[in-house]
Amino acid sequence: MSRLVIREGPPLRGKVRVSGAKNSVLPIMAASILSSEQCTIGDIPYLMDVKIMCALLRSLGMNVNLKKKENILIIRAGEITNTTAPYELVSKMRASFLIMGPLLAKTGKAKVPLPGGCAIGTRPVDLHLKGFAALGAEIVQGHGYVEATAKNGLKGEYIYLDFPSVGATENIMMAAVLADGQTIIENAASEPEIVDLATYLISMGADIKGAGTDTIRINGVKNLDKKVHHVVIPDRIEAGTLMEACAITGGDVLIENVVPDHLKPITAKLREAGVEISEELTSIRVKAGDRLKAIDIKTHPYPGFPTDMQAQTTALMSKAQGTSMVVETVFENRFMYVGELNRMGANIKIDGRSAIIEGGNKLMGAKVKATDLRAGAALVLAGLAADGITEISDVEHIDRGYVKIDEKLKSLGANIERLD
Repeated sequence: MSRLVIREGPPLRGKVRVSGAKNSVLPIMAASILSSEQCTIGDIPYLMDVKIMCALLRSLGMNVNLKKKENILIIRAGEITNTTAPYELVSKMRASFLIMGPLLAKTGKAKVPLPGGCAIGTRPVDLHLKGFAALGAEIVQGHGYVEATAKNGLKGEYIYLDFPSVGATENIMMAAVLADGQTIIENAASEPEIVDLATYLISMGADIKGAGTDTIRINGVKNLDKKVHHVVIPDRIEAGTLMEACAITGGDVLIENVVPDHLKPITAKLREAGVEISEELTSIRVKAGDRLKAIDIKTHPYPGFPTDMQAQTTALMSKAQGTSMVVETVFENRFMYVGELNRMGANIKIDGRSAIIEGGNKLMGAKVKATDLRAGAALVLAGLAADGITEISDVEHIDRGYVKIDEKLKSLGANIERLD
């Protein structure tokens, strides 16, 4: 198993390119089930989750060709030969549950195990199932599987989501594109990844309006029969992590291949902390000094501050002068990394869904463990700012969401290496 070893180094300087968005490419890959034509997806982030989704699609009988050198993925669904997803793949990745909506729409049936993924809190699939049932599917749960059938096809319906869940919005949207009639999803998630998925589906021939707002209207079509070539949007969480890596080291970095509008809540909070940020059309320059100001953040669904940046920002505030508060409203179990940061000299106390950070303490290198994807990123940031040597184990969590994060940081001057 890999480890990351980070030694005290200089402020980060230079330029770095952000990869395609993991949280966008996975639902887009799942949506390819719906097509009757070849789908080409560009700027693929070569991550373990992408490899798992490739294997999952192949298990359904699809032709999947991942071209690493060109960073493209070519998918052709053709005839689906299997509608039961294998447990050994689904258990590794929560996003695998996203195959259920398109599989149900395309074949009228789908059987998927309850999903796995990072242990950051309860993420039930009840909103997904509520949406499928509203569209006319019969749902049966048991023995760790969920089975959905729609013998007479799906019917358009009005669906109100109790919470603007990204996954449920994506899954219901994919199921509804082939349903008979109009589907309206109220209180839908509005993340950029939702818009990217809708753009992909529309390129395939779907009729979708309102993606990016809280009301999405979908008029069902008979089939999706257009060839499509789609480039995935940049990963806003990777971009935000690199921005905060620059800030925690007092660096000066140009981050390329970004959509600045997607980063507004992160940019606003970094400016509040005293970081200088300038924006161009597809790039952001981050310039930080020696002192950071303490700030408070509260996570919310988009366009609020992203929960996927909470852990990294907590690490950043460990170096800031003063007391900060971080409130987590999305997941109830997302502070598991705090004990590891405290081992490195941070002073963080947990009170329910809030973390109180007494900043300004000197961070010291230590042996620590990545408990989940973003927790691992937080430990990397802390290691960049710590005296001595930081050794991070369970790096496979980090590799699920960041393409060659060690190489990107090394290109900016970080003293970081991967040991197998």
